[in-house]
Amino acid sequence: MTKGLGKFEFYFIQLDSILKEAAKTANPALYFYEHDGRTKVFMLEGLAKLYSGMHNEKKFQKIKDAYKSLEDLLGAVDYYDSFAKDFKNDAKIPDSITLFMEEKKTTKLAELNALLLKKKWINRKPTRTDKQRKKLKELNWKKEEKEIVLIKQVYEKAIATIQIFYEETGVAFTDVEAQVHELRRKLRWLSIYPQAIQGAIQLIDSGGKNTKDVKKYLVPEIVNSPYNKLPVQGSHEFVLYLEKNYFLALSYVISSLGKLKDKGLRIMAISEAVMETQAISADAALQKAYKINKENNTALEDILHEAKLICQKYFEENNLEKMMGN
Repeated sequence: MTKGLGKFEFYFIQLDSILKEAAKTANPALYFYEHDGRTKVFMLEGLAKLYSGMHNEKKFQKIKDAYKSLEDLLGAVDYYDSFAKDFKNDAKIPDSITLFMEEKKTTKLAELNALLLKKKWINRKPTRTDKQRKKLKELNWKKEEKEIVLIKQVYEKAIATIQIFYEETGVAFTDVEAQVHELRRKLRWLSIYPQAIQGAIQLIDSGGKNTKDVKKYLVPEIVNSPYNKLPVQGSHEFVLYLEKNYFLALSYVISSLGKLKDKGLRIMAISEAVMETQAISADAALQKAYKINKENNTALEDILHEAKLICQKYFEENNLEKMMGN
């Protein structure tokens, strides 16, 4: 088995185990969600996304799309579940809003159950992963040394695309979901690939490339995060090296945007619930959401402004390019 194929198999085994147990339950989607199925899906989506930029684009893209469909629904379940739990513990949130979140979670779980059956993730032989294994075994995989060159090219292309996306937002962010959350998603893949690739990407501290500008990102929360400890190199003879402190700077920005995104989405979630349960306009619902959320309140405009300030400094410093050693 090639190292590339082995990387997929590593997560196939874990995913198959969860799906097998999920299929035995009355609510497979709920079991899948509650037993960290999303992480396995993320890793496989990341691998397929990474390899689609290296070779056999159409075949890897098809596999990526399959996992994205799962991840989208798992993400929706998590969204409504998280806010349902958050609001249940907040006496200032009306019960009607909490109930709305719980009902939406149930709806999304039903959609996920339907997808698991329709796309043969469970209760079918061969399973979806069996079919993916078969297709991957037919591919002409690159040698490890060539793969590392191609991975570096994927990173460089992704960084260029992210830069363009950021510049197109103009002088200010205007949308939490379409801009802040989407930019975070694009940045996050750069931090997911090293986990998914299982040792073929390592961090290096070359000293001279690190400047005082990067130190502000190296806070204890980031430096000590287990998510920034990459898989060991293991048997990989060739690896891609990323500058450690700039990888941590990337993690800082992802984390900071995540916290701001969550603040914005909390307001938007309340607004959605108010609009749906009270049958009022989006603008009126947003104003009610601000009143309901007043003790945790930060205006969406302030959240967007703070996100832009973080990104402006980060991109002006060319930290993504420096992460690549450039």
